[in-house]
Amino acid sequence: MAESSTKASGRAGALRQPAEWAAHRAVWVAWPSDPELWTTALPAAQAAFTAMCRAIADVDPETGRPRGERLEVLVPDAARERDARAALDGLDARFHVIPFGDIWMRDIAPIFLVGEGGERVAARFAFNGWGEKYVLPGDDGVAAAVAAASGLPERVHALVLEGGSVEVDGEGTILTTTQCLLNPNRNPGVSRERIEAFLCDALGGETVLWLGDGLLNDHTDGHVDTVARFVAPGVVVCMEAREPDDPNREVLETMARDLAAMSDARGRRLEVVRIPSPGRVLDARGEIMPASYVNFYIGNRAVVVPIYGQAADAAALDAIAGLFPGRRVVGVNARAVLEGGGAFHCITQQEPEGLR
Repeated sequence: MAESSTKASGRAGALRQPAEWAAHRAVWVAWPSDPELWTTALPAAQAAFTAMCRAIADVDPETGRPRGERLEVLVPDAARERDARAALDGLDARFHVIPFGDIWMRDIAPIFLVGEGGERVAARFAFNGWGEKYVLPGDDGVAAAVAAASGLPERVHALVLEGGSVEVDGEGTILTTTQCLLNPNRNPGVSRERIEAFLCDALGGETVLWLGDGLLNDHTDGHVDTVARFVAPGVVVCMEAREPDDPNREVLETMARDLAAMSDARGRRLEVVRIPSPGRVLDARGEIMPASYVNFYIGNRAVVVPIYGQAADAAALDAIAGLFPGRRVVGVNARAVLEGGGAFHCITQQEPEGLR
């Protein structure tokens, strides 16, 4: 069950994390390249990554020039930089040789904040490998290296926080799950009240809304970005099980009811939009994967939606297109990326423009 919403004080000294639909200066990503981690799925993961980047870049078919945001691409070494450059040829991309364990930039990169005076800051947090389940060399240094490469000042926080565990509306509301942020494998001994105060101070929030559990077999312990996303002020999208064997039916129904009873930081009762769930998606071993259509990335000109070769793909794309009338909605097969543990929101971290 979800917890009730809570008002908390503190707005990070007038700094805040903007909503994802606000203008981006760039997006930070990491080239999938480790054959030991990805094994036979590596070529398909690279193809999905490339398709995602090309959708974000939104190349004008007449001029051949990208119209979307710049790509800031992490590569582990010069040899794999050449591979990434070849794959992303023609796009507005800059490459950074920075060691990393894997490509989950939503969680290992800093969260970028903006201030009322136009200033921008890279906020970085402690990272412990998703509760010490997946500790990879290099991951815990990515946030500092990206902050340095961005040229922005830092705000450094001692508590563990992954970017995929929080979802913001840019107007003071923070959505998260108890399964992740109150999990003792993240910040043991830290109370819910302290977590709320920490979130509001770190991200510029006022109200924390707590959902319960995430998807079955989610390696992240229920990251909110796989189950519920803000798509406009006061509007949240979540999924609906439409097949009888959907393994997340009960979780998704509980979540929709809980969201419908919540109000945001401005006092608005949330409008809840339901889209189909992908249903039962299995990996190569026949195990259920945490497949989600709401793990999309909202770019300046395009929304990149993970699809899985499921019957619900087309209906989900149509529904999401209705939520973003000013952007192209592009479906890209994410099965290979999901084999690694996530989808397109998980492998991106936007760098917003400053406020004007």
